[in-house]
Amino acid sequence: MGICEMNKAVLFDRDGVINRLVFNPQTQAYESPHFVKDFELFPWTLDSLLELDKSDYLLFVVSNQPSYAKGKTTLENIKAIHDKFHTILTRTGVTFTEYYYCFHHPDGIIPKFSGKCHCRKPEPYFPLKAKKDYQLDVSASWFIGDRDSDIYCGQSAGMRTIMIDEPHSAGERGQSVPEFWAQDIKEAEKIIHNNQ
Repeated sequence: MGICEMNKAVLFDRDGVINRLVFNPQTQAYESPHFVKDFELFPWTLDSLLELDKSDYLLFVVSNQPSYAKGKTTLENIKAIHDKFHTILTRTGVTFTEYYYCFHHPDGIIPKFSGKCHCRKPEPYFPLKAKKDYQLDVSASWFIGDRDSDIYCGQSAGMRTIMIDEPHSAGERGQSVPEFWAQDIKEAEKIIHNNQ
């Protein structure tokens, strides 16, 4: 790579964007999966990721994962879910450059993972880390999510943003102004290719 050559990237929130949210009867809300058996990709996920991967975009996950901090699951379960995800991607030929997970929550009950941190979205810590570590041209890069915190995170890093209209996340959006809306990442992938 030449000294002035920069990379373009697509950064994804994970739950509700790449994989389905799971109903939690204890909270009466749809949340990230807490067990491996509950992790399920959307039917269009792998094809959409493959198209972006083949188009010379670096792919990243930027995901808040506070369930352990809140006492809802174990770190081992969170790691096992990630391992399943990574295995599926590897078998399919999709390459993610990096997975960025924030395990903290300001109202957590596990002391080591509770309180304010610098890496939880909407803070742009991880996109800016990716920019620095992988020479990203943020103006040619995208952030895709289903919540206001995702849009704020991407915009704070100077990226264009796409809001996924995930019905179960509707209560977590309405304040941000993304550049684009999409029903799913299949539609988001087309938006990206039409706006390069």
